[in-house]
Amino acid sequence: MDVQIKKGILEVCVLAALKNEESYGYKIISDISPIIEISESTLYPILKRLESLGYLTTRSAEHNGRLRKYYMITLAGKARIREFTSELDQITRVYDFICREDNKNDKI
Repeated sequence: MDVQIKKGILEVCVLAALKNEESYGYKIISDISPIIEISESTLYPILKRLESLGYLTTRSAEHNGRLRKYYMITLAGKARIREFTSELDQITRVYDFICREDNKNDKI
């Protein structure tokens, strides 16, 4: 998959993983990995970027004697998910355009 396309999709997947409850890095990876491949080295820069854009907030809490960072989606993050899903019609049209059969070239 193209790196830029995957980056945009991963960002929305991270937001979607946080849509219903706060979570932490390892759990986010576990939630997303069955859908699309993601590693820690990919996730944490995405989390920082989403936080800087105001799509996420964070809090730290102790868990088993260690400090764990929890991520929560903001209203702006939920709006970004809605924006992405509203773009699906356009994405589908582009996909259909790319995948359509070209009868003119079949005759050459």
